[in-house]
Amino acid sequence: MNWKRAVLGGVMLASAFLTACASPGYVAYRVPGPPAPRVVGAMGYAPGPGYVWADGFWDLHGSRWAWVSGEWRRPPHTHAVWVRPYWESRGSSWRFHRGYWR
Repeated sequence: MNWKRAVLGGVMLASAFLTACASPGYVAYRVPGPPAPRVVGAMGYAPGPGYVWADGFWDLHGSRWAWVSGEWRRPPHTHAVWVRPYWESRGSSWRFHRGYWR
């Protein structure tokens, strides 16, 4: 009986891993749209040469919108460009597209 649980656990783990790898880069929610983005007055100074400012964005915490502040980020390589996260309206739902380095 223990080997059956081990095999089942392995199959479930592999399935979860493959699902995560096949993620389309967005998450869909059926909620009212996010508030307008906040205007940031001062970002401060970059902590060092080569840092890039990543704008803040609205995130969902349960059914409530919460602002995630922008931050300075270090690119993974010299010519990397930060593509900001954003919300997209699709019919009766909203899709959140994660930010990423291109």
